[in-house]
Amino acid sequence: MDEQERLAERFEEHRPRLRAVAYRMLGSLAEADDAVQDAWLRLSRADVSDVENLGGWLNTVVARLALNMIRSRRARREEPWSPYVPEPVVDRPDRSEPEHEALLADSVGLALLVVLQMLTPAERLAFVLHDMFAVPFEEIAPIVERSPQAARQLASRARRRVRATAPVPDADLTAQRQVIDAFIAAARDGDFDGLVAVLDPDVVLRADRGAGPVGARETRGAQAVAGQAQGYSRLDLVHRPAVINGAAGVITMRDGQPFAVMGVTVRGGKIVEIDILADPERLARLDLAVLDR
Repeated sequence: MDEQERLAERFEEHRPRLRAVAYRMLGSLAEADDAVQDAWLRLSRADVSDVENLGGWLNTVVARLALNMIRSRRARREEPWSPYVPEPVVDRPDRSEPEHEALLADSVGLALLVVLQMLTPAERLAFVLHDMFAVPFEEIAPIVERSPQAARQLASRARRRVRATAPVPDADLTAQRQVIDAFIAAARDGDFDGLVAVLDPDVVLRADRGAGPVGARETRGAQAVAGQAQGYSRLDLVHRPAVINGAAGVITMRDGQPFAVMGVTVRGGKIVEIDILADPERLARLDLAVLDR
């Protein structure tokens, strides 16, 4: 085995962690994979003979790449400010892909990813690296071009916002599924009262339908969300159960094609958050074939 092969082998050992860092930063598996691949290209061209901690070096590279990608999005005004539905990780109801288990460690649900996308890029990086991957602030500081104390404050602000606004779902997937099934049945029947019964009074629905006059929209409150869900009773949709970012969710099909991915956060037996990705362009990037394996 030559030096390049050994380097590639060492990189593969770190790939799951690097992909997890990038996904939390970017909210997109496709972009996370791009960042990780770019990190490999940089590693393959660099002289790392004197690098004692290759994992730390790669963490820094991927974090910088993700930070630059976020800033580039905003500079081009390609990242919607609100609402934003991250690209979900989809698994079958009966099992998850092994690579997804590593990717979604620490219960990275859609609700948490939504909040992370609302943070400033520097806050997001400091929180993800420190709170999720235990990277010291001394290593985070140069990436965000701040002092270690300032990096600590970034993470602290992010932590307060996450705790205040990212609902933690009920742990029982079977109980989650029962609530979601009741919601779907009520939506299919146009049963307004049945919908309200399973919704938290302060429920939030975010839907990203892509470009066009409808686009991305946020709806708040049980009455408003129930009214919107009633409208889907007029569509000929087929619902397939799935696990979305570790929680119970639904894939809706229309004319045999994916129509939307619906991530649902159930807390206290009520739906507190619904995140719907229905943008055809973004749906096409998802690996929904896992449902048929």
